[in-house]
Order: sequence, then C-alpha cells, then structure tokens
Amino acid sequence: MTTIRLLDAVQARAAIPDLCDVLVDCVNGGASVGFMQPYGVGDAEPYWQGVADAVTAGATLLFVAELEGKVVGTVQIGAAQMPNQPHRADLKKLLVHRSARGKGLARLLMDAAEREAASRGKTILVLDTATGSDAEAIYPRLGWERVGVIPAYALWPEGGFCASTFFYKRVA
Repeated sequence: MTTIRLLDAVQARAAIPDLCDVLVDCVNGGASVGFMQPYGVGDAEPYWQGVADAVTAGATLLFVAELEGKVVGTVQIGAAQMPNQPHRADLKKLLVHRSARGKGLARLLMDAAEREAASRGKTILVLDTATGSDAEAIYPRLGWERVGVIPAYALWPEGGFCASTFFYKRVA
C-alpha cells in the first residue's frame, strides 16, 4: 500500500533514519542533489536534522511516500520566501529510492506538494535539476515548463561539472 504524507515536526524527526536511507541511495546512485560521493548515513543525518528544523520553523513542507509503512520517497517545498515573493515556493529534493522506482511515487509526491503549496497561497513553483538526468524527463510530463539551462552549475556526485535545467509551474 502506498501512502503520501505531509510530515509535522515530530514526524519529520522520527523519519530521519528512513530519509537518510533514501538520500544515501540516491546520491550513491548518481543523483546530483547537492552532495558528493562517497556518501553515507553519517553525511545524511545533519542534512535531515536541518530539514526537520526548517519544518519546525514552518519554512519547509516535507512530504514522504511510504510503501508498506517504510519511507521510500520524499519531496520538499521551501515555502519561506523574501517579502516580495510571498506567492512562490521552491520545490526541492524529489527523491525516490531506486528499489521503489517505476511505481508512480514521483508523480504522487509532486501532486501532493503542488496541491498543498496552492492551498497555502503559492501560485508558482520553481525547481532545478541536473541536465541530462533521468529526473529531468519527469518534470515536463507533470506539466512543468522548462525555462533554460545553466552550464557547469553544479557537480555530479562522482565529480565533474553538471549543467542544471530550471523549470516552473503555475499551481493556482
């Protein structure tokens, strides 16, 4: 059974071990999501502690996808913006464990995040992803508009420059 949940602060902290597993799997699988290989649970824990702190502060919305009660996917909405941007949010870290891919979890996570952002008054979402990655192909299928590419924007987790493609979507 698949469940998509928006976590509160207590739930976010409780989910850290599973979230670490998802992030470690994705980074070690080559996902360019801000971290370098080799990457382990000890590297992931401080990141997720910071996300849990942001959930506590109301700056981040953290969604998880669960299969049989175990977290296997996640996405975040960075809801805190500058005063001249109260209508927009950043979609961050769409991650699905390699063992759970192909089950539509990315779509379910994105749908939930987009609905919740719209319900909180956000009208436009933005994101970036590694150009040429499997992830890049997901967003147009979900109605996101490609804006452009910045070359050498980041590094692949195993090293070497990576271009980033930027997208936006109107959600309300």
